[in-house]
Amino acid sequence: MSARSQVAALIESVCAERELAVESTGEASYAVTLPGTHKLKTICNLVVGEHALRIEAFVMRQPDERREELWAWLLQRNARMYAVSFSIDAVGDVYLTGRVNLAGVDEDELDRLLGSVLTYADESFDTMLEIGFGSAIRREWEWRVKRGESTANLAAFAHLFEPSPAGRAAAGGSEPS
Repeated sequence: MSARSQVAALIESVCAERELAVESTGEASYAVTLPGTHKLKTICNLVVGEHALRIEAFVMRQPDERREELWAWLLQRNARMYAVSFSIDAVGDVYLTGRVNLAGVDEDELDRLLGSVLTYADESFDTMLEIGFGSAIRREWEWRVKRGESTANLAAFAHLFEPSPAGRAAAGGSEPS
């Protein structure tokens, strides 16, 4: 059995063992659904080539604002990451991408790769949204509050709307003792 066939079979068995939804997207090509907390799901594409496993996962669409700040934040994160890194496509959509030699892919390494994609996408998601879509989040929050609608799914951004002690004092409130 070729290394390519072995890694393809490994992907199928690891996903089955871990009860991850997986879909074949072509010969030795898979879309694995990784369940998250902040980013509810991340689709991780695994493409088994002749010599390397290519990893690609969409994280978020291009930001509406503060693009350069987001790119700088992503590049700083890249320096601390394992096996994958943040990248952008021609329109500015954000992905996690990587490539590893097939000879190094065993069950433990595949688990680390999938775990890395899930961790980096999930842990970075709220900060990425805050940087790239802060104005839209603020408008949505204000719109919901004005209409008495739930802000529960915006809870991760509540700190954007809580006045600071200095803001409370300027508004005539008192600072907590």
